[in-house]
Amino acid sequence: MINLVNRAGIFTLILLFVFQSCSSSNETGDDTPVNPAPTNLTVNVEIIGKTAENPNGDGSGKVKLILNATNAQSYKVLINNELKEVTSGELIYEFKTSGINSYAISVSAYNGLKYTSTSTTVNVFVARKVIWSDEFNVDGAPDTSKWGYNTGTGDGWGNNELQYYTTRTENVKIEGGLLKITAIKEDYMGSKYTSTRMLTKGKFSFKYGRAEVRAKLPVGGGTWPAFWLLGDNIDTVPWPGCGEIDILESVGNNPNVIHSSLHSPGRSGNTPDTKTTIAPNSTTEFHIYAAEWSAENIKFYVDDNLFYTYKNSSTTPFNANFFVILNFAMGGNFGGTVDPNFKSATYEVDYVRVYN
Repeated sequence: MINLVNRAGIFTLILLFVFQSCSSSNETGDDTPVNPAPTNLTVNVEIIGKTAENPNGDGSGKVKLILNATNAQSYKVLINNELKEVTSGELIYEFKTSGINSYAISVSAYNGLKYTSTSTTVNVFVARKVIWSDEFNVDGAPDTSKWGYNTGTGDGWGNNELQYYTTRTENVKIEGGLLKITAIKEDYMGSKYTSTRMLTKGKFSFKYGRAEVRAKLPVGGGTWPAFWLLGDNIDTVPWPGCGEIDILESVGNNPNVIHSSLHSPGRSGNTPDTKTTIAPNSTTEFHIYAAEWSAENIKFYVDDNLFYTYKNSSTTPFNANFFVILNFAMGGNFGGTVDPNFKSATYEVDYVRVYN
């Protein structure tokens, strides 16, 4: 009798253990087997072109990740704020921001819903490369595959400007290796001045990199040449929500003073995000006006002399694609009073280049 009781008790305990085991491993009640969690995750980063002389690579910006973990069926890699899913255990990735930069890499190995994670960092050198340019070497009209135009008065383009923008050869042409945008005092379509505003909208835009122009500025009170970037989403996110990066602005009433500014929500109009510098002889000599733009900073230069650093962040509009604008305005809120003796002036551009 005692043996029967003991056997019954043991049998009951076995059933209870089996029931609890099934419940803990398969709470949904199906027969899916338990997936063991991945272990021993390793991440090996090979920098392409790495040598003793070039420890950060050959400038291509490419790295090869070799991922390995026991029981892993797939991997997820967070690299340069991009999420990549990998099943082969290998990933080749190309960084594009020029210079030597440090990047964090986070890797998770998965087996079903179970995973293990690790992270590492890598320093990579990316050589500066031109990703878009116009050298203006062919005489005639600007290349329509690269440039479009805003035309008309635009009701003063939001600045009470005085010009009517046209595509006429009198106002815009390429001659002798230079783009020439000419503002003319003339009665035209109800305006007292004509000029040109050209842009790459719908043809080219970019996110992060370096944009530069080599230019000689026009002479005369009321002139207002500019080289700037505007958010590619302006049609759905109106200004200033789309963001604006002014690399070069100068006015003839205050010659040789170069303005670089940023416009964003709550910081439009008289934006506090602005600095000036001096470019001597800007109307008689060519200078290079540039901005280097990243997720962290936007840096402004004249002839590679840094004069303004703006602290970028995820809360600004400056983390999306922007297109390029060249224009020559007359008067307005910023251009000021036009010299009554003004007849015409030309904004000369040697090239526009955008780098990675």
